[in-house]
Amino acid sequence: MTLAGTTLQPLVPVWALALLVLPLLGLAVWQAVVAGRPGPGGAPRAGAPRGAWLRRAGAVVLLGIIGLGPSVASTDRDTSVANVDMFFVVDRTGSMAAEDYGPQGGQERLDGVRHDITSLTEAIPGARYSIISFDSQASRQLPLTTDARAITSWADTFHREITRYSQGSLTDRPLDELRSALQGSAEQHPANVRLVFFLSDGEQTAEGEPRSFADLAPLVDGGAVLGYGTSEGGRMKEYDPDVAPEDAEYIIDWSQQSEDGEPVEALSVIDEETLTALAEQLGVPYVHRQEPGETASLVAGVDPQQVAADGRRDVTAYRPVVWPFALALVALLGVEAWFWARSASRSLVRPAAATDAPSTGGSPPSGAPAADRVEVRR
Repeated sequence: MTLAGTTLQPLVPVWALALLVLPLLGLAVWQAVVAGRPGPGGAPRAGAPRGAWLRRAGAVVLLGIIGLGPSVASTDRDTSVANVDMFFVVDRTGSMAAEDYGPQGGQERLDGVRHDITSLTEAIPGARYSIISFDSQASRQLPLTTDARAITSWADTFHREITRYSQGSLTDRPLDELRSALQGSAEQHPANVRLVFFLSDGEQTAEGEPRSFADLAPLVDGGAVLGYGTSEGGRMKEYDPDVAPEDAEYIIDWSQQSEDGEPVEALSVIDEETLTALAEQLGVPYVHRQEPGETASLVAGVDPQQVAADGRRDVTAYRPVVWPFALALVALLGVEAWFWARSASRSLVRPAAATDAPSTGGSPPSGAPAADRVEVRR
């Protein structure tokens, strides 16, 4: 119920409040009416005066108003938890270890992935985050979570696939996992904004044509396809968890030989055509990431402070405004207490000492003490 911008948010069920307030109010009003009538012979009636019962009726009314919980509605944006679901799809194939990233071009592409995941997580604090990785197969590394530290910890510590287990790469390997994750988000939190960030070099080394991501576009509100690598390509070291990175050897391309017959180190080249097509299918932009940089522009169009134009992040809170009624109630109770104290003090009567007459009708002898009598009336 809303009245002049104030809405009622009862502190207790209305029926319970009515059972308490209405009988008391009826009693106080009835007593006030009776007290206002003259008694037999026009004399004032015994008991509390009419004003006392009117005060008590007022106190009961104030108690009822407080119980109804008059409140002012306030609609704000919830900044503690953003209604945004962010999905990071991370390429962990061997080519992501190619050393053609960074200002000097000597860092692994995975270093760029680590930086961008952390930066994007910080760009939208309070969102829910999930990571899906793929190499020879796809898997959900982290389900949707509000724990940003879990995301950044994963980004700092994850590795690419072990080289000897590699079966080539195709960009559609995470398609089924991503579809399942997006559909789950849409069913559980239909009002949330869903962002997809696909981090890969786009290289296709396995047989077959990658499937399209176009059917996922209606479930995606924003994001980007981030491409890593250069057209010149970069060398990649083998990865074996039992071998120190500095001792690892570079992967050899056995399909090629140098002029002197020696094997040639393999080069991985970014496939921007594949990445651009993937971005068009998802309905998000493609961005080439050559070195660490800001990522705020990647989420500028989906700032959680702005995406709530449709009310998805508007939160309505009710602020009770019972303090004026509480102060008035305290004042009435204070006046009532003062009248009770005054009445109680007047009910104690202590007359001056009187002399009891003897049963014979004579007076007590001179100098004899008189008996004190104290009459107490309640």
